[in-house]
Amino acid sequence: MPVFDARDIVSWPGGDNSTDTVIGNVHLNLSALEHWNYTLYSNGTMSNGSNGWCLLTFAPYEPAYVFANGSFVNMTSCYSPVKAAGARAFAGIGLAVVYAICLMFTLINLTKHGRMYLPSEKRFRPVGRRWQWYWMIAMSVTGFISLVMNIDVDRYYLPQIPIVITAFFWMLLNLCTMASVWEAVRHWGSWMERQYVDPDPFALAMDDKRAKFEFWVPLFFYLFWWLDFFLVIPRNWGRIELQRSTQQTLAMAAPSATDGRFKSACFLLFVCWLTIAYHLRHSIKHYRERNRGVVNRTIGLIKFTPYRFQLIVPLALAVVAFQGLAAWEFQYSVFDVTGNRISMFVGGYGPALLIMIIQIVAGFANPNEDKELIRQRRIRGAAADRELGLVKKPAWWKRRQDESMRARIARNVREVGGGRATAANIDRTFETRTRETESENNANIEMGQMSPTTTTSDGDAAHRPSMPPYSGRSDTRRSERTVQHVAGLLFPNAESSTMTQTERLNYLMSDGPPPPPYAGNAAAQRDGDRGRVPSAGRPITAERSQSTNTTNSITSPPQQIKSMLDV
Repeated sequence: MPVFDARDIVSWPGGDNSTDTVIGNVHLNLSALEHWNYTLYSNGTMSNGSNGWCLLTFAPYEPAYVFANGSFVNMTSCYSPVKAAGARAFAGIGLAVVYAICLMFTLINLTKHGRMYLPSEKRFRPVGRRWQWYWMIAMSVTGFISLVMNIDVDRYYLPQIPIVITAFFWMLLNLCTMASVWEAVRHWGSWMERQYVDPDPFALAMDDKRAKFEFWVPLFFYLFWWLDFFLVIPRNWGRIELQRSTQQTLAMAAPSATDGRFKSACFLLFVCWLTIAYHLRHSIKHYRERNRGVVNRTIGLIKFTPYRFQLIVPLALAVVAFQGLAAWEFQYSVFDVTGNRISMFVGGYGPALLIMIIQIVAGFANPNEDKELIRQRRIRGAAADRELGLVKKPAWWKRRQDESMRARIARNVREVGGGRATAANIDRTFETRTRETESENNANIEMGQMSPTTTTSDGDAAHRPSMPPYSGRSDTRRSERTVQHVAGLLFPNAESSTMTQTERLNYLMSDGPPPPPYAGNAAAQRDGDRGRVPSAGRPITAERSQSTNTTNSITSPPQQIKSMLDV
C-alpha cells in the first residue's frame, strides 16, 4: 500500500553537480538518496517507502547531512507536532474541560442515588439505578479523551495516531450515550413499578405479559448494542491516517470511513433508539393513568413523560442521525482532519454533552429513591393512623422505651452527678457528708417542733434531725425526699428516712426504760446468786403464775421495741 499518491511526487532540485541536490538550502548527496530509494513529495516531506519513515525537508526542520548508509543528521519526523494549534485544538480543549466537570458531578450523583437506605430487594437491585451513572462516567471519559486528542490532530504535520484515537473514542462515546439513555429510561420504569407495588406487593404479577416483556427487552437492546460495537470497534483503523494529501484522502481515508460496516452500525444504533422509545411508552402505559382513544393516549404519552426524557430521547436520536451523516458524508465526519469544524463539534459532541448536563441537573433535583419511598410510607402510615384514630407517640418516647436498663442506670448516675470511685469522688463524698452533718446540727427549719422524738437513757426527749439538704440535680429525687420527710413529720411512729446511719445506730443501741416489776423478781435474784441468768421482763418458768388475770398487762407501760432483736 503506497503512502503517497504518485501525483504528489516531485523531482529532485538541482545542485552543484549531478550527484548534489539542494533541499531547504542544504546540499545533500543525491547518489546516497537515490541508492536508498528516497522520494521527494510536494508537501515538503521525503520518504523511502519504509513503514513510518518520513522526514521534513523545509526550514528549519531540514536535515543537515546525509550519510552513505542513508541516515541523516538533525532530521525531524513528519509525524511531529510542529504546527500551531488551530480552531480544532481550541474547541477540543474547551469541550474537554466541560466533559471533565460533568464527570465530577456525575460521581456526586452516583454517590447520592446509589446509596441505600432500605434493605436490598431481589426484584429491585440497587445496581439497576446506578447503571445510568456508570454509563455517564464512560461518556465523560471517552469524550474527554477524544476531545483532548484533537490538539495533536491539529499540530501533527502529517496525520497519524491522534486522528485514530479521536475517531475510535468518538464511536465509543456514541455507544455509551445510547446505553446511558437506555438505562435512564429502563430504570425510570422500574422506579414506577416499585412505587406501584410498595403499598401492595401483590398488585402486579411476576409472570404476566408485562413482566416477561420487561425481562426480554433489555436483552434485545443489548443484542443490537453489542452488534453495533463489534461492527465499528474491532477493525483496521490504519486507513484513517492516510490523509497526507487530497488525493490520498479521497482514495484511502474517505472510503474506509464510509464503508458498509459504519453504515450498518448506524442502522443498529437506530434500532436501539426505537427500543428506548417503545420501553418508555410501555412504562407509561402500565404505571400511569390509562387513556382511551388514539388522541388521548398520545396526549397522555406526552403528559406523563418526564421532562428530562422529552429532551434526552430526541438528543439520542440526534446522535444516531449525525453518525449516519458521517457514514455517508466524509467531510462532516470527525474522521476528517480538515473537515467542517462546526458540524464536527456541534453534531459530534454537542448532543452527548447536553444529555449529560440534563441528567446531572435531574439527578440533583430528584431525591434518593429509598428516601422518597420512606417518605411515601410515612405519609401512608399517617393516613392509616388518622383513619383508625391512633395518635402516634413522639420520637423521644420510642427512644425511652428502647432504652436498656444499663443505659437508664447510667443516665440516672449522670443526673445525680455520680461517677467511678476515684480519689476525687471519694473526697467529694466526704466533704458532702461533712456539710450535711453540720447543716443537721445547725438547721432550724419551720415546724421543727413537730418532728418525732426519741427517749434517751436519761429519759429526756430528743428531736430527730431535720432533713439534710439535697445536693443532686434530679428534680424527681428531690421531690421524693421532700415527700418522705413530710411523711415522717406527719406520722411520728414511722421511722424517718432522713436519719443518718450513725444516728440510727445510736438510737437503736440506747438504753430503754427499766423492766416492769414482776412477781418472780425475788426468785430471779436468787437464781442470779446461783449463777443462773434469768430472762429479762418475764418470771421464772417454775414459778410462773397460772392466773388468767390481765390487769398487770393493762396497767404496765407497753414495751418499746428498738430493734428486731427485741421481737
